[in-house]
Amino acid sequence: MDSEKALYLGLMSGTSADGIDAALVRFSDGKPRLQAAHNLPWPEDMRAQILTLAQSDAPLDLDTFGRLDVRIGHCLADAALALLQHSGTAPGDVRAIGSHGQTMRHRPSGPYPFTLQLGDPTVIAERCGIDVVADFRRADVAAGGQGAPLLPAVHAMLLGRPGHARVVLNLGGIANITVLGADGGVSGFDTGPANGLLDAWCQRHRGEAYDRDGAFATSGRVNPALLQALLDDPYFALAPPKSTGREYFHLAWLDGHPQQAALDPADVQATLLELSARSVVAAIDRHAASAREVLACGGGVHNGALMHRLGELLAPRVLFSTAREGVDPDYLEATAFAWLARQRVLGLPGNLPAVTGARGLRVLGALHAAPVSDAPAG
Repeated sequence: MDSEKALYLGLMSGTSADGIDAALVRFSDGKPRLQAAHNLPWPEDMRAQILTLAQSDAPLDLDTFGRLDVRIGHCLADAALALLQHSGTAPGDVRAIGSHGQTMRHRPSGPYPFTLQLGDPTVIAERCGIDVVADFRRADVAAGGQGAPLLPAVHAMLLGRPGHARVVLNLGGIANITVLGADGGVSGFDTGPANGLLDAWCQRHRGEAYDRDGAFATSGRVNPALLQALLDDPYFALAPPKSTGREYFHLAWLDGHPQQAALDPADVQATLLELSARSVVAAIDRHAASAREVLACGGGVHNGALMHRLGELLAPRVLFSTAREGVDPDYLEATAFAWLARQRVLGLPGNLPAVTGARGLRVLGALHAAPVSDAPAG
C-alpha cells in the first residue's frame, strides 16, 4: 500500500554519464519533495565504455551487452545503497525505487522505433531489498510516442504558476524545454545538444571530462561558418514532438563538418557552446514567445559561460536556476523518476501525450519485486 508518508527513491544517469544521481523523495498532496540526495561518480572505465558505445555504431556482441547491463545495474544499486546509508534510511521505509537506467540508444522514429536503457533492475531489487520500477520509456514509444521527455509533468507540478507563462530548461547532455503555459497547458521537447558535445570535445582535446565553468570555450572565438553549418542540421527545424540523444549529436556528427578540421580546438569549443545556446533560444522564441522567465536545471547550470550566453540571448526574459524556487537543479531528474515509480505503483499514467506524441496516457515502467522472505510459503 502507498501513502503520503511513503518514501520513494529515484535513480538517474543522463546522456552526459557524469554520475548517478540518487534522490530520496516524500510526497505531499501528490507532489514530490526531495528529502536527501547523493551523487555517485561512474568508475572511469565504465564511463568511458558507456560514452563510447552511446555515440558509436560499432557492433556490440551479446555477451558484452549482457555483462554491461548487469554491471550498470550494480552501479545503480551502489548509488541507491549509498543514499540510504547517507540519509540513515532503512530499505523497508522505501516503497519503491524508480531507475531510469543508462540510455544507450534512443531511436523513436523509423519502421521499428525503440529506446534502450541498460541497468538490470533485478540486480538493484536483489541488492537493495526494495521493489524497483524501470524501463519507463518503452510503453510510450509503443504507443507511437517519443518516449521523451518525461519530466514535464513534474516540472508543471513543482514550477508551474497559474497565470504565468514559464519555460523550464534542462541542460543535460541534451537540452530540453518544458513550456508551462499561463493557462496551465504543458508542452516540451528536446532542443538539441547542451553539454554532450562540449564534454566530448573537451575530453578529446584536453583529456578532461568536462569544460569547467566554460573556460575552454571562453578561450576561443566562435566561427560563424561552422556555427551556421551546425545549425543547418534538419533536427533543429523539426516540429515537436521530437527527441534526440548522444547517438545523434556526437563527435562523428561534428567531424562530418569539414569546417572544424582547420580550426583551433578552442574555437570549435566556443562554437559548440554558441550552438547549444542558440538552438535553445531559437526553440524558446518559436514555441514559448510569451514566457518571461526561464528556469534552468541540470548540470549545465554550473557552466558559467553557457549560462551567461543564454542570459544574453534570452534577454529581456529572465534566466535563473530552479534553486531560486526551492527545487534542486542537480536532482530534479532523479526526483522525477521517484514520482514515476510512484505513478506505476499506484497504476497511474506517467506520460503526457501532448509532449511525447503518444496515442494516449500510459502507465509507464515495469515492476521488479524485491526478493521474498526465505521463509517457506504458507
